[in-house]
Amino acid sequence: MPTENSELIQRWFDEVWNKGRSEAVDEMFAADGIAHGLGEAGVDVRGPAAFKPYFEKLRGAFPDFELTVEDTISEGDKVAARWTARMTHGGDHLGLPATGNRVEVSGMSIIRVRDGQIIEGWNNWDVMGMMQQIGAGKPAATLLE
Repeated sequence: MPTENSELIQRWFDEVWNKGRSEAVDEMFAADGIAHGLGEAGVDVRGPAAFKPYFEKLRGAFPDFELTVEDTISEGDKVAARWTARMTHGGDHLGLPATGNRVEVSGMSIIRVRDGQIIEGWNNWDVMGMMQQIGAGKPAATLLE
């Protein structure tokens, strides 16, 4: 089962995020599935119908979105994936018009699988780093100063 779950998650990232196939969302994301950590803080995305607008908006802002799964660890019904996304800011994102800037963002997802579908996912990614790379500003100081 862990191998099958890891293969599903790799396919999810490839079909949905890399190829932009929104129809794959219906196939792989359970009707009662929940994604945490995608949109506003504390707001969960529930089911394919709620996930698709988020997905389409992000893919619209970054049309060449490419995600590489760097590592996965699978245990029981969960798969942890460490990934890197590379993309060009080619459309409006969070009120910022396209800059054409290249962006590289790292993140991690822990995904729970049930009956061959994603039932729940917890996502953490470097939103601040992405915003800085598209020109939304730099921090006033760093921890290394």
